[in-house]
This record gives sequence, structure tokens and C-alpha cells, in this order.
Amino acid sequence: MNIGFIGLGIMGAPMAEHLLKAGNTLHVWARQPQKAEFMLNQGATWAQSPAALAARVEVLCLNVSDSGDVEALVQGENGILAGAKPNLIVIDFSTISASTTRRMAELLATKAGHWVDAPVSGGQKGALTASLTVMVGAELAIFAQISPLLAQVGKTITHVGDVGSGQITKACNQIVVSGTLAAIAEALLLAEGAGVDPARVREALLGGSAHSRMLEIHGARMLSGDFTPGFKARLHQKDLGIVRQTAEELGLALPGASLAGQWMNALVGAGLGEADSSALITVLRRLNGLAHRAAD
Repeated sequence: MNIGFIGLGIMGAPMAEHLLKAGNTLHVWARQPQKAEFMLNQGATWAQSPAALAARVEVLCLNVSDSGDVEALVQGENGILAGAKPNLIVIDFSTISASTTRRMAELLATKAGHWVDAPVSGGQKGALTASLTVMVGAELAIFAQISPLLAQVGKTITHVGDVGSGQITKACNQIVVSGTLAAIAEALLLAEGAGVDPARVREALLGGSAHSRMLEIHGARMLSGDFTPGFKARLHQKDLGIVRQTAEELGLALPGASLAGQWMNALVGAGLGEADSSALITVLRRLNGLAHRAAD
């Protein structure tokens, strides 16, 4: 396929590389052109603007940070709408609000285009290994058309429903992830405070009903103190803000998600926004007057 890609960060760059290696023709644009150099050296073609990119591709993929970034790419000067041709499919791998997603879909529909929200889970490792979980909101016929492309970047691909459903699913994912992070941190601190080796406790829990990939991966990070980001805390903070916004729009009380959001706010406020979100345990350690655990 003839594909465009915007958003060549730690997630987007490996995803774009997978698409290129799968035999697609790839065109790219970046606000910071140096971020595109690696893909250009791999054989991608540079576009001068989002509009120029939209005008030359069948499918345009986005993977940027927030709702405002997506809105600017679509509606801004020389934005996607300015260059969109009929039947252009925009696949947004970003995590943004469902309300923004639906509004962008309506705008693209005025140009006879199709919007797909396809936020992902799996972190940088999942992007590098093309094993991401992809949560898709789209018309069923469009989903069928792009499924082979999604399989080039992800392993578990689920069509959840109409446009916006993917973003709701990602918000649900972040509620579970953040709540689990907080639970793991509290469990390890309880073990430590009681004089029981938290590493042994984690080992025991991995063999029982508490087993999870979160405990396996993020529990290990908490024990080692190595918070090299797989998913940055500031992005997790942003995602929990989307959860809060969505809950307010629906008139729902989600106290657990609100508390997790406050923990993430504290983590970013402590200057650890670029660290992995498992660094949440450092906030709890400080609250309990415990020293920071340095990386092994």
C-alpha cells in the first residue's frame, strides 16, 4: 500500500519501519525533520506538509502525543484536510479523547474520507517487536480493508465498534494498568515494611492468582529501581486525564481512576515525567519516608 506516517517517536518509528519492511511504499512528515532521517535512509519519501502527505497516500497513520496534536495536524494550515482525497483512510494510533476522535472523523467525512481510531498497548517493546495490542474503532468495511496493515504492527487486533470505540477501550486499559501499578507498588512496600524480601514476595505472587504481566515486568522495575521508560509517566498522566474527561462527559464516578491520576500527577510533579510509569512506587516511598531504591 501507499502509506503516510506522522509521529516518528519511540512508538511510531518502529511501527513505521515495520510497515516499510513489509513492502509498503512509505511517505513521512515530521515537525522536527531530523526525526525522519532514519526512515528516509531506510527508503521512505519526505513530504513537505501534512497536506502534501495526505494528497499522495491511500492510508495516513498518526502516532502523536495528545488530542491537540491530532487537531492541529488535521485542521491546521497545510493540514490533512487541505490535502485529503476521497477515500483517504486516516489511522490514528495516538491515545486521545473519544470526543476529539469523533469530531475529527466528522471533518474527514466532509472530504469523503474515513477515520480509524486504533490506539495501542504494549509499550516500546511491543512496537519494536510488532506485538502491540491494537484497539480499533472503525466502520466494519474499513476495518476489513486495513486489517492486513494492522497485522504488520500488532499481534492482538480487536475491532471494538464504531469510530471512538478504540479510544474508549484504551481509556479502560489505562484504568486497569494504573490501578494495577498502584496495587503492585503498595504490595511491595508492605512486604518491605514488614521485613519480608519483596523480591521473594513477587516471586510467590507470580505463581498464584495475582500473576500478571504487570507484576512480572513492572514489579521487576520497581524492585530494581530502573525506570528506563517503556511508557513515560507524563503520557500516562495525560491518558488518565482523558479518563477523567470522559467520565465527566458521561456523568460517571470513577474514584479509583481519579486516585491513580493523582499519583501520576505527583510523579510528574516530582520531575519524573520522562521515567517509566512504574516509577509510581517512588512517590509512595517518599510518602512513607523510605529512601529511593537506586537501579541495580
